Amino acid sequence: MTVVAGLGYALIALGPAFSLFGGVVARKPFLVLTLLSRIWYGMNVLNSDLKNFTLFWLISLIVLSGIWRGFLPIKSGAFWAYAILILTSVALQEGTRLVFWRLYKKMEEMLDAFADRISKPRLSLADKMLISLAGGLGHGVAHAVFFCLSLLTPAFGRATFYVERCSKMPFFLASGKSLIALGFLVIHTFSMIIAFNAYDERKKSDQIFVPVVHLAASVMTLVNLVPGGCLIGTPLLLVMAALTLQHCWQVACRRLAEHHHRQLNSN
Repeated sequence: MTVVAGLGYALIALGPAFSLFGGVVARKPFLVLTLLSRIWYGMNVLNSDLKNFTLFWLISLIVLSGIWRGFLPIKSGAFWAYAILILTSVALQEGTRLVFWRLYKKMEEMLDAFADRISKPRLSLADKMLISLAGGLGHGVAHAVFFCLSLLTPAFGRATFYVERCSKMPFFLASGKSLIALGFLVIHTFSMIIAFNAYDERKKSDQIFVPVVHLAASVMTLVNLVPGGCLIGTPLLLVMAALTLQHCWQVACRRLAEHHHRQLNSN
């Protein structure tokens, strides 16, 4: 039975990613390359500057963890220390998001120039949004694998594990990051679309929205340190993920509608 539970926990964390990959990303090879650039080895086929980007992200987190290793163990109840740790981690990841966008813009210029040389259409707005979706999905999957799947091995054992702070839910479901990984998968995936659009339009509100949501969702995980907090913190994290998805939908619909309206006026 625990084998089934272990598979269930893994599918809760990565099920939406599999659906997006099979339904959207896998249909276009350049989206697969974008996804892989965020998961593992970088988009060196299109642009050598993107090579090993996700490896850089992981190395940066390892360096950050090495710095914080000198402050461990953190005393029980020292929430300020956890807050600073989360703040530095979020700042690092948001910085790499901006770097990824700048490298993507270079790749976009190369692709448009190549399309002009062979008399093919340039990347459409829908293509650009799909690229940002694939990049965000890669970021979300890397986060889920790094922070969730590495903890799920004991879930395939002979028993279900509970902890005293969260006795109402299995450890691998809530505190074990299955639901948490799901929330951050959604946040990272669709925040990338919001961020790329905000950088392109220089829209400050959305540029602020993405790191604020990321920071707020990360801080909500601290609620799990309080006895019974997993029943509050985890649902709040999923609510943040739903809000991110809704805002992304609004941004995408507005941008596509405006683009379509401009095309009609130009014709």
